[in-house]
Amino acid sequence: MDPNLSDLTDQIALDPKQFIGIPLALVGAVFLSLGAQFQHRGVTKVEAHTADALGKGLSAGQLWLLLARPSWVIGTLMLGLAIVFQLASLTFAPIIVVQPLGAIALVITSILNSRINKVKLNSKSITAIVMCVGGVFLFVGVAAFTAVDKPVTDRQLITILTLLACVLVAAGLAFWFFRSKIRATFYVLMAGVLYGFVATLAKVVIGRVQQGEFEWLTLTCVIGLLAATALGAYFVQNAYASGPPDLVIAGLTVVDPIVAVLIGIVVLGEASQAGIFANLTFAVAGAIAVWGVFLLARNHPQTRL
Repeated sequence: MDPNLSDLTDQIALDPKQFIGIPLALVGAVFLSLGAQFQHRGVTKVEAHTADALGKGLSAGQLWLLLARPSWVIGTLMLGLAIVFQLASLTFAPIIVVQPLGAIALVITSILNSRINKVKLNSKSITAIVMCVGGVFLFVGVAAFTAVDKPVTDRQLITILTLLACVLVAAGLAFWFFRSKIRATFYVLMAGVLYGFVATLAKVVIGRVQQGEFEWLTLTCVIGLLAATALGAYFVQNAYASGPPDLVIAGLTVVDPIVAVLIGIVVLGEASQAGIFANLTFAVAGAIAVWGVFLLARNHPQTRL
């Protein structure tokens, strides 16, 4: 074998143990899809029996009533299992390999939602779903072949935490001042951004614990991870109240991996060896996927505008 080809193979091939992360991520995607469907059912039932919360955010009373809905509780347990399988997959494989596999949940959720509610997806919605899934796989597919896995330094970790703090503050202020005008798209996109940080921080914490480096900075990561998870979960519930479950899953499975991979590229320098063509592909694929989310929000037969 050509030495140069051998070197290239060594750089892009997964370690055999890392393949374990792929089926774990796929199982997590199935639980994510089912959990979204059950949670959406619970939220819509609570909203139907209480004051309309569209655009105002679910109240504390409505959140409490969700605990009495079996469908919502079952969905929450399934989403908990999805998180467990996602974390397990991150233990074995790089984030750019397993994170995009959550896009499978969009396909499953779209089919389930269409069958359960007897609502046929129109051609524009199907096109939007194809754009979401195709854009994500193209984006991360290129990243998988160009990214370089590097240890996370304290300085890089502080940068990630600072960015997360800015996102949390911006999301909180936007919700507080503009909640009367907010619709499903805002909730979906913000939840996707927050969960992108959650996935990144989870990968960092797992790596540090494996290396025996659980100190104040790692603890800060855990606190930031929990804060982002809590706010993201609240945004997801509000998205269910104002949009169909496949729109929610579209945002989470598109924006989430793109944010995680962008952090890896910009902050961690994982694409330092990527050429101009790869960087252009990142931009185009990301734009296609995000635009697919907006098209799905605009054209889905169940979306309330």
